[in-house]
Amino acid sequence: MTLEFHGIDFQYTRKAGLFTGFGLRIDNPATVLLGPNGAGKSTLMALAASQLAPRQGSVSWRGRTPAGPGGRAAYRRAVAWLPQQVTPVPGLSVREQVAYCGWLKGMSRAEAWQASAGALERVGLAPLADRRSHRLSGGQLRRLGIAGCLAHRSELILMDEPTAGLDPAQRGMFRTLVEDLTDEVSVLVSTHQTEDLAAVYRHVVVLDQGRVRFQGGIEEFHALADGLGSGAEAAYSRLVEREA
Repeated sequence: MTLEFHGIDFQYTRKAGLFTGFGLRIDNPATVLLGPNGAGKSTLMALAASQLAPRQGSVSWRGRTPAGPGGRAAYRRAVAWLPQQVTPVPGLSVREQVAYCGWLKGMSRAEAWQASAGALERVGLAPLADRRSHRLSGGQLRRLGIAGCLAHRSELILMDEPTAGLDPAQRGMFRTLVEDLTDEVSVLVSTHQTEDLAAVYRHVVVLDQGRVRFQGGIEEFHALADGLGSGAEAAYSRLVEREA
């Protein structure tokens, strides 16, 4: 896995730039992007997904960029984005919505329909394949979103705050699913929650105010908690408060 941000400039208004000359290289298949609300996590994920375009600089995945003729379509087939809210498509069943995701990424209808069955099995939603997608719970909708990413055989799945609003049981089920997925695809998950990082992720990036405060392995990250307590929360607090 190599996801790279090179010389990124991005701003929502003319007054201040969220990212200025921003650079980051991620080459671990199970990476968590930590940071407080407003740190720039969602914007960075949207840039990585090509939903937003930088004013200057480039984003690439394994050397592919969304720039140029046909570049965006090929890039989006390889890089899938799971936003915070997965919206059910009115009138579609669970399987139809997953197949629709594959079709949108360039698969034939027959190929997308066939792939949808395996994707639903992978996320544990096969028994609900014929249910209308708007009847799924919040946790089930997140898993539906992942199934859509798997249907078109994406190489990297970007997940923006995927456990926000889920109850403890749903969060546990989702974390287990993400852990299992890292054997076959790369994942980059943004969150401000530090629970159970070591059980799922191998690499940590801490972002605050549009800047990278830390990048390294889980053990190195936990070592930052020395003197402040134990666990990821103490390490995270030290990084954010030190540079605030």
